[in-house]
Amino acid sequence: MAIASALIIGAVTGCGSTNANSGSNTENTTAESDASVVEKSTTESSSMEATNEVSIEDAGAASSEEVAAKTSSAPEGVTVKGITERNDEMRDISPMELVAEMKAGWNLGNTFDATGSDGLSAETSWGNPKTTKEMIDAVCEKGFDSIRIPITWDKHMGEAPDYTIDSAWLDRVEEVVNFALDDGMYVIINSHHEEEWRIPDNAHIDDVDAQHRALWTQVAERFKDYGDHLVFEGLNEPRVKGGEKEWEGGTEEGRACVNRLNQSFVDVVRATGGNNEKRLLLVTSFASSCIKEAIDGVEIPSDDHIGVSIHAYTPYAFTYHPGESWELFIWDGTHNNEIAQVMNDLQKTFLDKNVPVLLTEYGAMNKDENTVAVEKWVTAYILRARLKGIPCFWWDNGIYNQQGEKFAIFDRKNLKWYREEVVDALIKESYAE
Repeated sequence: MAIASALIIGAVTGCGSTNANSGSNTENTTAESDASVVEKSTTESSSMEATNEVSIEDAGAASSEEVAAKTSSAPEGVTVKGITERNDEMRDISPMELVAEMKAGWNLGNTFDATGSDGLSAETSWGNPKTTKEMIDAVCEKGFDSIRIPITWDKHMGEAPDYTIDSAWLDRVEEVVNFALDDGMYVIINSHHEEEWRIPDNAHIDDVDAQHRALWTQVAERFKDYGDHLVFEGLNEPRVKGGEKEWEGGTEEGRACVNRLNQSFVDVVRATGGNNEKRLLLVTSFASSCIKEAIDGVEIPSDDHIGVSIHAYTPYAFTYHPGESWELFIWDGTHNNEIAQVMNDLQKTFLDKNVPVLLTEYGAMNKDENTVAVEKWVTAYILRARLKGIPCFWWDNGIYNQQGEKFAIFDRKNLKWYREEVVDALIKESYAE
């Protein structure tokens, strides 16, 4: 996840703004036109005040009674996918078709990506409880059919040249992956918070690439028999910490190094064979940024099963708590265009070329219990993403009442939902038609 203080790009406007991007007047007009269409759609079919009944085909439940029992925590009036049977099939379908099956995503943040210790204790070193099957069940029953499990491998790897991953750590990761797959969910696993060694510049790239290849070779070998509900994401926010344009698209050198790591990731995973020959693999931009300079710099590997992972906390002035005069606490629709611009940029750069996009991180902090505002914002955000066919994964770090970036929506200790109005709005819009 991005560090908030480093994301002041165009101040109020965020990464989807015309200040942050060098987009033409044509692109700005497109965003405005899209926003107008979206506003009409919002009024007609996705109003916050309306009950939005959605009917979807159940793909795995044995009976309607079982579906009803398993989706009891879903928002009223919405039929969600809920817990279904596990599917270990590796289908020969396009990435666009696979991603189109995903509705609503959630991040198990500040857990396996925690860096507070090594060994299995790392899972709880940032204050979140040990992950249980009951937690994953509750998330799935609410309507989240997709889960991203951020994982930091650094302190769980041996020395060069083998960089052997601690088997106990890999076993535990696999156990939690299976919690979600057993519920019929889609699962993304990645390499997260690796910036101390994964430095994408010319001075480090050879050593970085060697460790990066060793890491993904081992992970791919462990999971090569898993079906297409398991997705690999090679890099999370790859950047030079404290470097030039760290959160503003990076330098030409940095973007080239990230492209090299994207390609290496694809190469080593495919080389392990098995189901990995067809597994959906996600590459990303410098810092996983949605800034136009960053996404335009992505070189998509020549491969039949590739997607792109992007992060968009848009607009930053609303989603984060910068404590500046330009910070936004309310959502009245006047900044909808910034969201539309991000989605249009992603469409032109990737979707129009049949490369699917997943927003693997988004969200808005709890700022003085501004729940109503966030409820309106998330509806506007998901609507625009859904119209483009982009599934979104809420960044949940478990922080709600504590000090820190308060993105939590799920109380993992008590299996309850914080800001449930926000969650219900998110699910309703994700399943809308």
